[in-house]
Amino acid sequence: MALTLASAAHLLQEHHLLHEIIRGDRWTLDAGEFEGSNTAFSTVTYDTRKVDQGTLLFCKGAFRPEYLDGIDARGLAAYVSETEFHDRTAAPGLIVSDVRKAMSLLSAEFYGRPQEKLTVVGITGTKGKTTTAYFTHAVLNAISGGKAALFSSVDNCVDGHTYVESDLTTPESLDAFRMMGESVEHGMRYLVMEVSSQAYKVDRVYGLTFDVGAFLNISPDHISPIEHPTFEDYLWCKRQIVDNCRTLVLGADADHADLIRQQATRDGRSVVTFALHDGLKPGTQADVVASPANADHTQYRIAADGTDLGLFSLAIDGDFNYANAAAALAIVHALGLDTSSAAVHALEQVKIAGRMERFEDPSTDTVAIVDYAHNGISMTALLDYVKERFGDRHPYITLITGSAGDKAYDRRKEIVEAAQHRLSRFIFTEEDTNTEPTEKICKQMASYVTDPDVVSDIVLDRGQAIEDAVRTAKSHPDRLDVILAIGKGNERWIKRLNRHTPYEGDDAIFARMLG
Repeated sequence: MALTLASAAHLLQEHHLLHEIIRGDRWTLDAGEFEGSNTAFSTVTYDTRKVDQGTLLFCKGAFRPEYLDGIDARGLAAYVSETEFHDRTAAPGLIVSDVRKAMSLLSAEFYGRPQEKLTVVGITGTKGKTTTAYFTHAVLNAISGGKAALFSSVDNCVDGHTYVESDLTTPESLDAFRMMGESVEHGMRYLVMEVSSQAYKVDRVYGLTFDVGAFLNISPDHISPIEHPTFEDYLWCKRQIVDNCRTLVLGADADHADLIRQQATRDGRSVVTFALHDGLKPGTQADVVASPANADHTQYRIAADGTDLGLFSLAIDGDFNYANAAAALAIVHALGLDTSSAAVHALEQVKIAGRMERFEDPSTDTVAIVDYAHNGISMTALLDYVKERFGDRHPYITLITGSAGDKAYDRRKEIVEAAQHRLSRFIFTEEDTNTEPTEKICKQMASYVTDPDVVSDIVLDRGQAIEDAVRTAKSHPDRLDVILAIGKGNERWIKRLNRHTPYEGDDAIFARMLG
């Protein structure tokens, strides 16, 4: 059904969001009082620059009234806002108590409720969301013959095979429903999407029920004045996926797993669990378990409900990724789909650019690893991997790191504390520093280094930081050098002053210098 002023007002009233409709000095709850109330909107947007004839505009966030100046001449049909702007536009305004919730509901309606034509999987957790999403997407594509879409922090894919770089872990609701609609048009049957804590904090997935919701793990992260003021708030936002799914997949070893189970029981959700066998806490059991099959942990055995699904080896390094693989198979299992050898084989083919991506120069005994690790827990997991793979050779480990600006201030100290006693050198550099000065962030992180045996340098230009680390490594061919560049993965931009500015990319620089 087409979205009109009348149907939009009705839907908002159903959800107790509509205050009134205002046009000039007319205030009413009856959209029928306005001419054209049953005319379908031609498009929806939250960007005034995209308004044309017949547009419904959502005035969200740091919206300024002056954005509406001259907008009637471009054909604005109506706007949705928490504030009325009758002095700026002659278009009727749907005045609501929460514009983000309204945008999610109305966008879904405008695009024909595409979520009802897809089997939708949502994945949350402090770490592993992206990798688990890619694994799940690969398995569902293998099972369905390429009929799975993907929304992730790295790429979005609406046709099963074409990947486009994304800007947000979870898209704005309007963009998400638009892309769901495109997925349906491309014949997709499944959608796998990452769900961040911010997605629930700012209602990007309001009104969306996942067929399977996965809660991988939880640890303190994103604690800052503009994100989550406390860990409790962060966990509470993550836990909203339990209330908004039909079946829950849960990491059996996750902190606060008992609380999450209580919530699932209260909500009447069935629960499927997963775990690494060597990571299971005493007395813990899981429905899907990955177990190391050899001494160097390069091959694992996977089992579901006690049935052996065989051996597999991932193309992505790191034991923690086998936990993500177990999570993906648990999701597929929860959907009631086949988790036989074809599904396991699909896992083995997955590679994610910038995720545990390795570059080597055997002639100088240099290894470089690019990864999206961005907090203390992911830093620890990465260094555990380095110790397991290279520890017997006592490598000289260099960490190239920065931290995002304007948010997640706790990460800065966490990264340093997790790493400083386990490596040889820090190079602090730019990440997505946004409006914070790069030098300020780097100096703050350097101030947390207390180990006198660790070298600490600041190289503000990220490309130069990587080149410096590689040149230093090549000048010492007598030792094994392991260079870790974290936080940016394969991204080709750095966020400065709210804009993406071009950047060669960590992986591209290593490829250029190491081959």
